[in-house]
Amino acid sequence: MKAKKLLLAAAVVAMGTWQAQAWAQDLVVAAASSLTNAFTEIGQQFEKDNADVKVLNTFSASGKLAQQVVEGAPIDVFASADQKAMDRAQDGGAIDAATRKDFVRNQMVMIVPAKDPLGLKSVKDLSSDKVTRVAFGNPASVPVGRYTQASLEKSGDWEAVKKHEVLGQNVRQVLDYVARGEVDAGFVFATDAAIKPDEVRVVQKLESPVPVLYPIALVKRDGRSPLAQKYVDFVHSDAGQAILAKYGFDKP
Repeated sequence: MKAKKLLLAAAVVAMGTWQAQAWAQDLVVAAASSLTNAFTEIGQQFEKDNADVKVLNTFSASGKLAQQVVEGAPIDVFASADQKAMDRAQDGGAIDAATRKDFVRNQMVMIVPAKDPLGLKSVKDLSSDKVTRVAFGNPASVPVGRYTQASLEKSGDWEAVKKHEVLGQNVRQVLDYVARGEVDAGFVFATDAAIKPDEVRVVQKLESPVPVLYPIALVKRDGRSPLAQKYVDFVHSDAGQAILAKYGFDKP
């Protein structure tokens, strides 16, 4: 068992998202890619408020993180961009269900490169013969992909968009595809579009039949940081919510 945990720790480190090596007062937070900017600042503020603590953030697709949590990676707090990924962790007995709670709301948007040569105005324009590549998250593993599919199925545009698919492994990858002009359009969270206002342009907000709510919970494991609950409480606090609002997130 000890050898397995060491291997799992190495696997998480291999993701390249650890900020430092772990020590006794480290608090390890695994969070959806779309939370990168907000949770980085939240971690910095939490460190200021709590002496001798280091918040180690690892950001990736929620499905990938859920799998890491289930397999016993040394994570203390898990924040997902959708319910399905958190359900996976909970069904695997890897989170404390009593601590699970939605903490922010987001919105789906369609974006195009800032210098859009096709002049796209809406999802309906993606049925044009001029459109060849549309980026969105992989619905099989990425929350933003699942929200995209659900929204476009509701509007009747899923099949027209899917035939041009360029799948991203997380929402930031989709954002980068559009920002670099490698695709004609893409679907991301509104908070992600907001971080590159000079490189992408929002052309339409999407109605999602599934509320874009993010849950957070404590991971159930031996050796969990004693500060994990305090961190989650800070995320829910007025101060934590103010930081999240700064990056475009709404209250749940």
